[in-house]
Order: sequence, then structure tokens, then C-alpha cells
Amino acid sequence: MKINRFLPYVVAIIIFIAAAVIYFHPVLKGEKIAQSDITQFRGMSKEIVDYRVEKQTEPYWTNAAFSGMPAYQVSAYYPNDFVRSLDQVIRFLPRPADYVFLYFFGFFLLMISLKVPWKLSILGALCFGFSTYLIIIFVPGHNAKAHAIGYMPIVLAGVLWVFQKRYLLGFVVTGFAMALEVYTNHPQMTYYLGFCLLILGLVEFIEAIKKKTTPIFIKQSLVIVAALVLGIGANSSRLLAMKEYADFSTRGTSELTIQPDGSQKIASSGLDKAYITEYSYGIPETLNLLIPRFMGGGTVEQLGEDSNTFSFLENKIGKPQAKGFTEQVYTYWGNQPIVEAPAYIGAVLLFLFFLGIYLVKGPLKHWLVAATIFSIVMSWGKNFDVTTNFFINYVPLYNKFRAVSSIQVIAELCVPILAVLGLKSFFSNEILSKEKKKALQNAFYIVGGIALFFTLFGTSLFAFEGLRDAQYLNMESQYNLKGLLSAVIEDRKEMLFADSLRSLILIGIAFVLLWFLLTKKIKQTPVIFALGVLILFDLVSVDKRYVNEDDFKSARNVEQPFTASAADKVIMQDKGNYRVANFTGNPMQDGRTSYFHQSIGGYHAAKMRRYQELFDYQISNNNLEVLNMLNTKYFIISDENDAEQVQQNPETNGSAWFVNQMHYVHSADEEIRALDSLQTKNEAVINTFGKYAASLFSEIGENIEKDSTATISLIKNELTTLSYQSNAVKDQFAVFSEIYYRDGWNAYIDGKLTSHYRVNYVLRGMVIPAGTHLITFIFEPNVIEQGSRITLISYAFLFLIPVGWFFINKRKRNV
Repeated sequence: MKINRFLPYVVAIIIFIAAAVIYFHPVLKGEKIAQSDITQFRGMSKEIVDYRVEKQTEPYWTNAAFSGMPAYQVSAYYPNDFVRSLDQVIRFLPRPADYVFLYFFGFFLLMISLKVPWKLSILGALCFGFSTYLIIIFVPGHNAKAHAIGYMPIVLAGVLWVFQKRYLLGFVVTGFAMALEVYTNHPQMTYYLGFCLLILGLVEFIEAIKKKTTPIFIKQSLVIVAALVLGIGANSSRLLAMKEYADFSTRGTSELTIQPDGSQKIASSGLDKAYITEYSYGIPETLNLLIPRFMGGGTVEQLGEDSNTFSFLENKIGKPQAKGFTEQVYTYWGNQPIVEAPAYIGAVLLFLFFLGIYLVKGPLKHWLVAATIFSIVMSWGKNFDVTTNFFINYVPLYNKFRAVSSIQVIAELCVPILAVLGLKSFFSNEILSKEKKKALQNAFYIVGGIALFFTLFGTSLFAFEGLRDAQYLNMESQYNLKGLLSAVIEDRKEMLFADSLRSLILIGIAFVLLWFLLTKKIKQTPVIFALGVLILFDLVSVDKRYVNEDDFKSARNVEQPFTASAADKVIMQDKGNYRVANFTGNPMQDGRTSYFHQSIGGYHAAKMRRYQELFDYQISNNNLEVLNMLNTKYFIISDENDAEQVQQNPETNGSAWFVNQMHYVHSADEEIRALDSLQTKNEAVINTFGKYAASLFSEIGENIEKDSTATISLIKNELTTLSYQSNAVKDQFAVFSEIYYRDGWNAYIDGKLTSHYRVNYVLRGMVIPAGTHLITFIFEPNVIEQGSRITLISYAFLFLIPVGWFFINKRKRNV
């Protein structure tokens, strides 16, 4: 009996493992998916990983990128991080099959919490896991996003169990699922999950008022909040470090009031609005959820030999060249800068979603519909300023995240939930056949009608002109290819027609299957199986257009993505302390250089704000003095043949130096502009106003009598410890070519803690007494120890509360 009870869960897990591994079958050969962001991450994190292996401890700092930055958001392991072990147990498959398995498993638990039969729960899990957006995020390497999305359904399952008065189970699942959710380290996805939970809470609150059960709702809310807080608390080290760094990162508030060109800067407590909304889903583009290539699919698509573009070019430049050109054509005609693939939810799934709208009753439907509409409207970003501006200006933390289009993950989650609940209701004997018939027809009229409309009229409604069409116009004039853009536009039209017809056919088949069930021409189990095959065909066939075996490479090439170039090898012969500037591309989007050298650039979405500003205002304007103060000894540039070439900078300031003149300014604007003409070998600028200002007037004044015989040199260079030997007849002021970060680095002179200051906008400086001294900088972030204590306390409550709860309930039952 017990075996039969657990058999469906065993079957489900076997199916999920098989589905994940079959889709990503190259993992069976030991291959790995090549992910651009992960490749850059490997470059950024190599120094940290090497230090971790060698020292068996965490550095929490890296010198390999942006001249130095905290490692909290690059790669960091935290003490007492027990949830990490739990996550590794759940994600036991090779990557990225492990994340897809997590999608399936998490959604299956959510379906079980909603009392959905196990067969439908498996179907729902597969629908969710193969949603196109959830698959295509693996190509650029958004692993943390996938990780966070995978735990969202489990958090919801725990919360729903609490609302079902299964308090102990709900508390445990909510607490540990939230701990896992936060552990994934993708705050944006967790933040969006918060909106989903708030909408659910609001719907339940309204329902409680109607039923006059507000006291029960309050009790449930307290249980949920306690579980969420403890789950969050279990990640205290990670979160406190993140919060500390956020104030210094590009997510924090800039002190500058001017732009690099001197114009006025709009004040903001977070990211700029233009940056936040750069990736905004177009309002018509929303139809991608139903019709995959409504707007041309991804930024580039491969067109076959039967395309208009191929036929046009074959006559102009020949078949081989035409074939090569049509390998990558700009087919996307929306307004987003880059689109990996459309966020296709599925034509059949949306049909079932509307079926659920008509058949499902109660607060669950209201929550799912409201959350879906909310996420779609918010994904429009700058295309619907009314809501976007309000949230940016007034909703806490909303302005800390970019790419608002990704909030559609809420719809990606809610649509399959209501779709499965709709099927459950359709299969139920509690609903009259007449009501089912009407709901089925209405869903078909709405969703099928939209697909039919665009099949018939879609190609005549739009201009089909894209952001990159100027390139094709240039080719027309430069290579005598007049008509090229017209051919591309015709292919865009055909994509819309073909996929509209495809969606219409799939919806029609689903409608017929359910109609035959309703008229008792087919039994329920074959219909479930046929719908499963239909939905999987629908989703997987679209997924395969964008993520397939061609994206995999040998594990060696993925794990060691960079090979040292001739330029790298020349530089690496120098065993001293220096930095490298790679100007063959954008240094601020370059993780490769960090793989081999200490780079002035890097690749990270949350750089240190002042360093980004230093680049924008000074380095991008070729201020050599600023590069000198960053100890930039080597430049990698491109020659006339685009080959890498090394240039050595003989003017670099070195690791540390004494200056003889201080320039005191009173604002960040003055501070950044002072660098325009600062002679960094002899002068330093310091801001005396603001939260982190220094007060050196009484200590040294403006002019320092520089000792011409004074020396200071780096004698120990470790990732978290830097030691310098100084010798001077008189007191001196030293500037160090290291990034100032007040909440981690401590300075000691002969073992005594000594004040140091931010100078030259980003560097460290301090007064060095006369005589011979040992100056040591040690990275000692207090936030890690503080967070570790809170983490342990949170885990203690997560374990002790359920145990106590269990024994109290057991005692009550025995009385």
C-alpha cells in the first residue's frame, strides 16, 4: 500500500530525469553548453578560484578585474552555508539538465500542493520546464536566473499549504525553499517572486474579508512571514555582503550631478531609467507568447534555401555566398537591442489557460490572472510609462534592476498553473457538461481567433522594419543589391504567417481532443497523453530552434575557455605587480583579460559605481595620468590588421608613491573633474565633503614637503594582504594604486590600526610618519562574521520550530 502511494512520485522523478537528459543529451558524452556569460565569469573568477584551492579559504576580494573589487557578487562561498549542500542534492544532474530537472520537480510539488492528480501534475511540470524563455536563458549563461526560477514554485507550494491550514508542512517547505531561493543569488528573480506572493496575499486577504475569516488569515500570514524571514536569514552573510556592496556599486546612488560632457545629470537612487528599461517588451510583441516568431524570432535567425532572401541573393552573388549570408539574418523587427529568442509560452498552453479562466472558480484563479496581467504590463517598460515610472519612482528596490522584460517570468509560472487547473476542472465530474462546452468554445474563439486573425491579416498590419535595417540599406548601395531589405521583410512576413498558422493548427487539435472527450468519443487517459505529446511538440520544437546540441562543446573547452595569446604571453613574462588595459574591445565588458592578468576592466553587471564613473569620465577620454595611477603598465591594442599588439607604459606610477601637494575639493563633481589635469605622481585630490570624506586639513595641510630620498615599495602582494616598506626623513603622504573600499580594507602601520582615506576618486591614501615603517592593508570584512551568526540563528529556528510544533501537536492528539 505504501509503495503504491509513493509510486507516482517515483515515476514523476524518473520522467523528469529522462526529459532533462534527453533534451540535453550531449551531457551524457561529458560535453557542456557554451555560455557567453559563464565564459566571462570564468575569466572574472579564476583568481578567486585559484586562491580558494591554494589557501583553502575565501578571499572575498579580487584584484583581477576593475583594478580590484569585492568578490561577493563574483564568486564567494560563505560560512555555515548549509543550504548549499541541500541544493547540490536536488541538482544532481549535469548542467544544464540539473536546472531543467529543478524546473520540473519544483512545479510538480506546486501542483501536488494544489491537489492536482499526479498525471496532470507531471504534464504541468513538463509544460513549465520547457517554456521557451526558461530554456533559452541557458545560451547566454543566465544560470543564476534559471536557478532562482526553479525554486519559485516550491516557495509558492509552501505558502499555499499554509493557506490550506497545513501549517507545519507549509512552514517547513516555505522556510527551506526560501533559503534555497535566496541562495541562488539572483535578487531580481526573487524580487519578482515577491510581487507574485504579494498578489496572492492580497487575493487571500480579500477572500478572508468576504468570508469573515480575517483572524485565520492573520495567523496564516504570520506563519508565512516567519518562514520567509528565517529562509532569508539563513543567507545573512550573502545578503549583508550584497547590501553593503550595493551602496558602492552601480546599483547605488551616484554623488555626481553632471554627465561626462558637463551637462546636468538626473538624480537617481538606483539605475538610470534608460538603462532599467532598455529591454522593454513591445506591446504588440506580447503576442510572441502565443505566436513564436510574431516579431521575427531572435535577433538573428537562419533562413533556408527556400527563403526570399536566399532566392534574391542567389541571383545576385551566387549560391555559396547566398547560403552563407542566410545563416544569420536580422529577422527580429521589435525594439529590444538583443533578443536570444521569443518568450514563447505555448499556443496550446495559452488555450488551456483561457479554458481555466472560464472553468476554475475562487481566489486561485483571481491570483493567477492578476499576476499574469501584472507581469505582462510591467514587462512593457518604457512602452507603458504610466506604470513603469510609478514603480521606478515609488516602489522600493524596483530601480535597482534592469531588463524589465524579464518580469514575464511571473506569467511563465502562472499561465501553466491555471492551464493545468483548467484541465483538472474540465476532467472533473463536478462541473456540468454544458458549462464545459461553453468554456471550451469561448477559449477556442478567443485564442484560436487571435491566431486566425494574424494568419489572415498579420502580414498587412505592420511595416516589419527592424533596428538594424540600415545595414541592409548600406549593402544595397555599396554592393548593388537593391531589393535586399525587401526580401528580408518578405521573410519576416512569412515567419509571422507560418507561425500564426502553426499556432492555429495546434489550438485546433487541442480543441478537437477535448471536444471528443466531452462527447465521450475518447477516454480521459488517452486525451491526457495526446495533450502531453501535443504540448511537448509545441514547446520543444520551438526550443530546439534556439538551444540544441550545436550549443555544446567539449568540457575542456568550456572549463578552460581562454588560450593565452602571443600578447598575453609577452606580458606574463613580467612577474611584477602591474595592471593591463585591453583596448581591443570594450574594457568594461571584458572578462577574458582578467583570466590572465590584473585588468583595469572586467565583466560584471554590478561594478563599483565610482570605478564605472572613472572610466566614463576619464579613461574613455584617454586620460593617461589616470591609467598611470592605476599602475597600468601594459596596453593591449589592435594593429592595422586587427592583430593584438603589446605596448609598455613607461610612465606608470607603480604600486605606491609619495605626493607633495593635496587638492581639497567639496563635491564629487569637483573630485572627478580635478582628475582632468591632475599630475598624479606629485598631486592628489581628496573630497572633504560627504559621508566618507576625509579631514586632513589639521593633519597635513595643502602642501607637503616631499622628501626626495623617501622610498616606499611593495614587499608582499597577496590577494587579501598587501605590505609596503617605507623610509622617509619627514612625514609623507602616500597614494596606493589600490581601490578604496572602506567596509573591508584596514590599514596598519607597524601593526597599529591607522586611518586611510579615499583619494583621486577611487584610490587609497594615508599619512606615513617619518622613519622606517611597515604598512599593511588587510581585507577584513566584518559583514561576513556578522552574517554568519545570524545565519546560524536562522537555521536553529528553522529546525527547532517545526520540531517543537510537531511534539506540541502530538501531545494535543494524545490528550
